[in-house]
Amino acid sequence: MTIVKVGLIQASNDLHGDEPVEAHKRLAIEKHMGLIREAAAKGAQMISLQEIFYGPYFCSEQKTKWYAAAEEVPNGPTTRLFQELAKELGIVIVLPVYEREGIAAYYNTAAVIDADGAYLGKYRKHHIPHVAAGEGTSGFWEKYYFKPGNRGYPVFDTAFAKVGVYICYDRHFPEGARALGLNGAEIVFNPSATVAGTSEHLWKLEQPAHAVANGYYVAAINRVGTEAPWNMGEFYGQSYLVDPRGSIVAIGSRDQDEVIIGEMNKELIREVRDAWQFYRDRRPETYDSIVSL
Repeated sequence: MTIVKVGLIQASNDLHGDEPVEAHKRLAIEKHMGLIREAAAKGAQMISLQEIFYGPYFCSEQKTKWYAAAEEVPNGPTTRLFQELAKELGIVIVLPVYEREGIAAYYNTAAVIDADGAYLGKYRKHHIPHVAAGEGTSGFWEKYYFKPGNRGYPVFDTAFAKVGVYICYDRHFPEGARALGLNGAEIVFNPSATVAGTSEHLWKLEQPAHAVANGYYVAAINRVGTEAPWNMGEFYGQSYLVDPRGSIVAIGSRDQDEVIIGEMNKELIREVRDAWQFYRDRRPETYDSIVSL
């Protein structure tokens, strides 16, 4: 299969952050299942949701309340539910969730589900931010909620393409993006939650650069709207698919719940890699200093 249709789903959170965790999850899951069905009806074969899709970006505050949102992966109810949906629709789903392992180890995770409903594996976010944003006490307080990823940079051989995942803040680090390319990725999904005034200038710079440097497609997904009670900034949407030449194939609006559909051409990946021999001309024997502590 040379041409693959990719669906990116950006959405607002519809409940106030003070509402119970289960209310957030129930409403968001229902909403995103509808959006996935819409994307599939438009021909999408691979679909990704935004970072921790089933609620607000709760890392704006530091409260133990949100630990209740975490589930096992793949044995939690959300992963199982979306496995059934993927099988029904014959689509690949990249499913970003809050993962709990064992008694109290928590990760920012994305499960990758194949078009037959099979769970292929998971990626755990490696780079964990802990920085202020907006006014008051809000911020990206992720070290309160997540351990750093410990499963490397896997690439999943799905029914339609070889898929890698890099989550939000990871995109600021070129090393993992290169590792995904070396591991065979044809497309890298980057589910995100990021606000204006912090990262917007970089949003359309870094990921096209990763696409060009590594000769693959990048699918960048961001949520939309502002989220009370924190109101730390506007999640500015503009989810997009970018090709290995750095050209944006499809892009969403700034402020609307939306299904974005773009086409990836796997022949273009080979064409670009043949023209720009970045993998051939790498000098890994000279890079020791960037991996030393």
